[in-house]
Amino acid sequence: RIVKFERVGRKVMMVQPNYRFRANSDNPDEVRAVRDAFARSVLWGFTAEAETNGRVLVDMTGFLLRDPINAGGRMSPGQYRLDNSRSSVYMEFTDAFPTNTEMEVELTFVQQSGSSGSGRFGGGGGFEGVNRVAASGEAATIRLHHSFVEVPDDDYEPRAYDPRAGYGANAYQDYATPLGQDMTKRFIRRHRLEKVDPTAQVSDPVEPIVYYLDPGTPEPVRSALLDGARWWNQAFEAAGYRNAFQVVMRPDSISSLDARYNVINWVHRSTRGWSTGGSVSDPRTGEIIKGVVTLGSLRIRQDYMIAEGLLSPYETGYEEPQYLEEWALARIRQLSAHEVGHTIGLGHNYYNSKAGRISVMDYPHPLVELNQDGSLEYSDVYDDKIGEWDITAVEYGYQDFPQGTDVEAELNRILEQAWQEDVLYMTGQDVATTPQADQWANGVDMADELERMMDVRASALSRFGERAIRNGRPMATIEEVLVPLYMHHRYQTESTATVLGGVAYTYAVRGDGIKPMWRVSAEEQYRALDALMRTISPSELTLPIEVVNMIPPRPPGFGRTRELFPRWTGSVFDAVTPAVVAASHTVNSILDPARAARMIEQNTFDPTLPGLDDVIARLIRTSFNTPATGRYERAVQEAIQGVVVDGIQFLAASASMPQVRAVSTAALRELNDSLTAMADESPNAGMIAMEIQRFMDRPAGVIEAPDKPNAPPGAPIGQPAMNWLGNTWTGYSARNWLEATDLSCTWDHENHWN
Repeated sequence: RIVKFERVGRKVMMVQPNYRFRANSDNPDEVRAVRDAFARSVLWGFTAEAETNGRVLVDMTGFLLRDPINAGGRMSPGQYRLDNSRSSVYMEFTDAFPTNTEMEVELTFVQQSGSSGSGRFGGGGGFEGVNRVAASGEAATIRLHHSFVEVPDDDYEPRAYDPRAGYGANAYQDYATPLGQDMTKRFIRRHRLEKVDPTAQVSDPVEPIVYYLDPGTPEPVRSALLDGARWWNQAFEAAGYRNAFQVVMRPDSISSLDARYNVINWVHRSTRGWSTGGSVSDPRTGEIIKGVVTLGSLRIRQDYMIAEGLLSPYETGYEEPQYLEEWALARIRQLSAHEVGHTIGLGHNYYNSKAGRISVMDYPHPLVELNQDGSLEYSDVYDDKIGEWDITAVEYGYQDFPQGTDVEAELNRILEQAWQEDVLYMTGQDVATTPQADQWANGVDMADELERMMDVRASALSRFGERAIRNGRPMATIEEVLVPLYMHHRYQTESTATVLGGVAYTYAVRGDGIKPMWRVSAEEQYRALDALMRTISPSELTLPIEVVNMIPPRPPGFGRTRELFPRWTGSVFDAVTPAVVAASHTVNSILDPARAARMIEQNTFDPTLPGLDDVIARLIRTSFNTPATGRYERAVQEAIQGVVVDGIQFLAASASMPQVRAVSTAALRELNDSLTAMADESPNAGMIAMEIQRFMDRPAGVIEAPDKPNAPPGAPIGQPAMNWLGNTWTGYSARNWLEATDLSCTWDHENHWN
């Protein structure tokens, strides 16, 4: 946000002007009319303690020693309250630089009587307690940072926003817009970058974009982060720049707090979590002032463990395979490029292109393929370069056109040329609706890819055992490596479910001649349904009995964590709940209420497309009518049956669309009749029939989602630490590159702070 300071008697007001509503006009009265029509915000009031030659001294202690982010209210479990007597300004990170002033405080939140700061662990255990990450649950002391950054000069030329281009947008309402034109003005967020000679095919920049890597980063991660971030220079070279994008180690002479420098920070958490790419930008124009990348240190260890599970590499138990490190470092290179991409203005691009891996702004799943001899091929596990979309996006955002160029036409040409090559942009809002966009997925045919990944999973599980851990490790820790292998298909399951009721579309604009939307074909949808049914087959969800028998209860010092499967069996490894977790993931993906409504509607328009009744009937047939081999498979099958019925019941009770509730209820009624007839032969059938009847006889109202074992954390191929601050890094990840929340300030010519 932008703020300015205004003197009112003995008071000094910190004011945030309202830049969301403006009038771009030469008429000062028109400008003033809009400014006066919408409320500004007085964020704080200071008292002038002293004044010398027009310079005013104020005490900012009260402003700094507060809880503006409601950290105390979000700490969990228990209740915490800010204690000012234990809070202070943190001078080590309080400093002044040529274009910014930085102030940091230590805020102590004290546990209130009658509440507990402890937490609980387990697959899906809801949180991590304060005392798991703080020195003591009695008091958590955190540091909060405030930045006052000088706004840049007026020489920056904003670039128009286009939804096809992949950038975040700054937007405001311009009340001076002529009638018939869009009042909303949108500009992309980007760094200032100009060519020395815009007419030259290749030119040096007037001033390059330079990122500085945290010197606290250890090798070999340091070299991997440098390599990955430097990939972006390939995109700038394609746009006609020479050495315009540079990444170097941050010397001791440069502070990471100095707003003149873009930084890549290496940080640590108690558990693996999201890395982020944030920026400080000018809300008036979209100019990025400072890029701030934050990379978590535990991500590389998670990728290493994924490789251990798939490859079971420890034949003797003493090996230190170099290829495991290379696998993990390949992911870190891509992660570095990805987060830097956010800080130069780019959003996620999840489009599944026929051209292959087109963007580092995707969430990449490791590409592991099955050879004919049953071994796994992983030489191309992650990409090793910038993508075609990234080159297109940089050209759109950073190309410096010669004077006299029709910039709008050139920008449109850049996008249209890319789209002709199936190099498109689709982002997070699309992943639940269309199979064209997916997170943590490979390929363009979701059903084929799910079948392929199930084959890889089955092959790896057949070899899985003690070779997945090193000698000297407790046998119980095999479960940590088993979890990501067993759930290897979880993201592709979500992607394949988007085919059901799916639509294909583009961010088309009028006049581009591109077809805006069409429904996924019946053939594709039924193939997707076939592939999804495989994921709830008991034969796919049972574990090798040898694996079940080699996982003992956890030994002392190796307690249960959030990375393990939940269990109904106490301390003994549960061989059934993993199947419940995996089946729930599939059923919940298929029976998403919005997806169910789309299936109702698509079948109305085209009877050849699967309707919700077709899909529910297939779920019931697969879970109830598929023969089970052996008692273990039968136990898993009965657990899957419960998952399917719970999913249909929840849809019948809670879906917003009445037709969805009607179809789901009819399916339950029919299933109940069948199971009631089997009750004498099958205790499980009798129990499910009773539960369905109890559901049908329920009083009016919405039921709660059934309490089933939850999956261990997933994305980002690892979830953030459980919420002792009551928020998820998912939220921060989504917002960080879109918003600059630092306070940006400078003196204006009337001795006000801006």
